[in-house]
Amino acid sequence: MKFILKLQLLIIVLSGICFGQFVPDNYNLERKSFSKTSDDNPVSNSINDIIIVQDTIWIATSRGVSKSTDNGASWKNYYQTSAFGTENVSGIAYNNGIFCAATAHSVDKDGTSYPEGSGVRLSIDGGKTWFSTPQSIDKAADTIVVYGINNIRALPVTVAVNNISYDVALTSTHIWTANFAAGLRKVRIDSVIANPNCKWERVVIPPDNGYDTISPTDTLKFSLQPVAGNFGNENNLNHRLFSVIAIDDNHIVAGSAGGINLSTDGGISWRKVNHTNQDHPISGNFVVGLGYNQLTKTLWAATWKAEDNNEFYAVSYSTDYGETWDIALDGEKAHNVGFKDEETLVPTDNGVYRSDNYKTWILPAGIIDRDTKIPIITNTYYSASGKGNQVWLGSETGLARLTESGSMWQGEWKVYIASQTLPSATETYAFPNPFSPDIEQVMIKYSTGGKRQSVTIRIFDFGMNLVKTVIQNAERGDVIHSVDGFNNSSTSGVIDFWDGRDEFGNVVPNGVYFYRVDVGSEDPVFGKIMVLM
Repeated sequence: MKFILKLQLLIIVLSGICFGQFVPDNYNLERKSFSKTSDDNPVSNSINDIIIVQDTIWIATSRGVSKSTDNGASWKNYYQTSAFGTENVSGIAYNNGIFCAATAHSVDKDGTSYPEGSGVRLSIDGGKTWFSTPQSIDKAADTIVVYGINNIRALPVTVAVNNISYDVALTSTHIWTANFAAGLRKVRIDSVIANPNCKWERVVIPPDNGYDTISPTDTLKFSLQPVAGNFGNENNLNHRLFSVIAIDDNHIVAGSAGGINLSTDGGISWRKVNHTNQDHPISGNFVVGLGYNQLTKTLWAATWKAEDNNEFYAVSYSTDYGETWDIALDGEKAHNVGFKDEETLVPTDNGVYRSDNYKTWILPAGIIDRDTKIPIITNTYYSASGKGNQVWLGSETGLARLTESGSMWQGEWKVYIASQTLPSATETYAFPNPFSPDIEQVMIKYSTGGKRQSVTIRIFDFGMNLVKTVIQNAERGDVIHSVDGFNNSSTSGVIDFWDGRDEFGNVVPNGVYFYRVDVGSEDPVFGKIMVLM
């Protein structure tokens, strides 16, 4: 499974080398979703990954992991526990009773925020106790990796900045992480349990040029190096890792910015496939997500356009373990791949596509909670999974569960939104804040004082010029509204939405905006919103 990814170019310093690189532009670790004091909901609205194991649902969020064992009726949230603290979870994995989470946070360097990995958390008892080990850091002298008959020259990753695990996988003996700066790494599970400062191993995979396959008995001449710099001239996109899965102890699949790497011997020998080295190739070399359906024996990849103009966005799938590939959802920017029994779920920028035949793909008509009438206000989804008659979807604006009846996508939706309880009727806040109108809407929470009242909400710019009247003289309070707002209960507050547009339908520029909520004849309450595209 994988974490939220987009592509942008940043310049950072790693081990004294300045270079441009792929990093996710919506991987904002400082972005906070408001949490609840109870465990009715997960404590974050940013849902990065979902794993369903029998009666347990695990979700990776921007505020630790959350777990439900009663079908979402209640949640165990690990945010601000001794195991997770305030860490963001970038990937989760499960195998035979063992659960693992990769974590990260942001650090500020000279006024710029960078992602920084903080290692993995491991539980062998369903989350009752946790073991952890820090992010893999090399010593400056760690410039050689012994690989069979070869001494492979390897760039040492000596700092944590931008050394982040975008994905994690489990075999029966090892934890595997896909890292941008540090490449593919593994560590023994028993070593993590015995010693939190155990040593990570660097995994040698093929470079961009010269080798499509490698094994320890080959004579090899290349460096394990993601970028060119003082260490050497090689610049290997295939050594920049973003996704990894373990189908079983022998079959490991790792996705990079340069293609897909497949092993059939537990990560010792590797075969690289990309957009140009096969007759029926993947759509693009930037592989941000991987999945394998054990029922259909099908390998799936969210494959994006990387550097070649002939590449394109799509999902690529193979029924022969990467020998040949077919393409689905041509042009769609997929973020991950999930499954509901034999069906495939693909979360994209345009919703979650679903298919039972790989040819016909269906989107849900709309996601609105049956009871509260709360909607998911975004088309961008990052995670999806299902089992039996239920489907779970994760976005940056909340988690949704469909209890299905009848045909595909038909049934009752339950939407989970994390929000603070208002201290009083004179309090208000907006979340997520800052927000990006291109992928979401901002939620404005306020109180009607426990009764039905007329409400007006207006948005103003920094000069207090009117930008948008969100609602005017709308009834809110003890009646649930399903048109442009909703009410959880009169005591917990009411939420309305602003889409970041002005009265003329134009998306407003980046900046600080103020909002005013008029409730009945009460004094107005005010709040602040930051728009950040």
